Amino acid sequence: MQSGISASQELVSQFNEFLASESHFGLLVTIASEKLQPLQLLTSSPGAAFADNVNSLLKPHVKLNEALYVILRRYPSSPALVGVTYVPDTAPVRQKMLFASTERTLVRELGTEHFRETFFATSPDELTPAGFDKHDAHSAVEAPLTEEERSLGAVRKAEQEAGQGTGTREIHLSQNLATPIAENALDALRELGSGSGPSLVMLKINPQTESVELVPENSNPSSISELLQVISSTEPRFTFYRFIHTHNGEESSPLLFFYTCPASPGTKAIKFRMMYPLMKRAVLAAAEKEADLKPVKRFEVEEVDELSEATVLEELHPKVEVKKAFGRPKRPGR
Repeated sequence: MQSGISASQELVSQFNEFLASESHFGLLVTIASEKLQPLQLLTSSPGAAFADNVNSLLKPHVKLNEALYVILRRYPSSPALVGVTYVPDTAPVRQKMLFASTERTLVRELGTEHFRETFFATSPDELTPAGFDKHDAHSAVEAPLTEEERSLGAVRKAEQEAGQGTGTREIHLSQNLATPIAENALDALRELGSGSGPSLVMLKINPQTESVELVPENSNPSSISELLQVISSTEPRFTFYRFIHTHNGEESSPLLFFYTCPASPGTKAIKFRMMYPLMKRAVLAAAEKEADLKPVKRFEVEEVDELSEATVLEELHPKVEVKKAFGRPKRPGR
């Protein structure tokens, strides 16, 4: 799934400048003001080796807690570029989500024909000469697949799972984009939509199959406080909740959507959490398409304890400020 962020005109212009001269070793890109923006153009000394450029030009820009897109001129023949999405473990979780879900947009809008390979990095060590050598050695053992091969593999995998009766179905967001969602998860969403089932549906991603699954949950919370007690504090969750409550004497039952993504250390955990922002759109689309569920409010937080009944009620029923009329001061002597 994509974030909706696109390349700025400044980035396109600087990328063309980067391509035009082999003296440019790299281009650093970030996300700012809802756009992919150029950060810095790296120019190498004549005859400098790739490893020397990595140490002298790239290394100073690689931070421990800041995500970054790195485009490097690495190969003598076309396509000459390698694109690295650097998302360190200690970067803010929302930044990780944004960079992970925008990576394909960056490559597509700048031109996939310019990139020989792209990959994710989660530690500064991976963006050193030794890190690139390690990546090369791994790629030599397990050659990277093209986008078409990855798509074909996903289709075959889905076909195999369907043949084995795993109870998943692909939800198509577009002609070329589909996400497997368990049938019992879709059934639970339909029950929530019809009002015939519990007020709560929680979903998670199976990291092995990369499919959306239903979280078994027997509770039927009657308040936000009770709801927060059953949402996992250690794993990401997509939560749909029908919040039946009374406010100022009027009863209402808005549908709420909560996306929680607790921070946990480790490269595997980071890469697992990256799946969630990529599939959030699919989950929301499936809920609307299959069960006519349209949340009136969405809450996206890192930790569950960032939420409370008070904050939810404040979002649902914002206080109306009463503006006082400006009183003109009396003229002196009156």
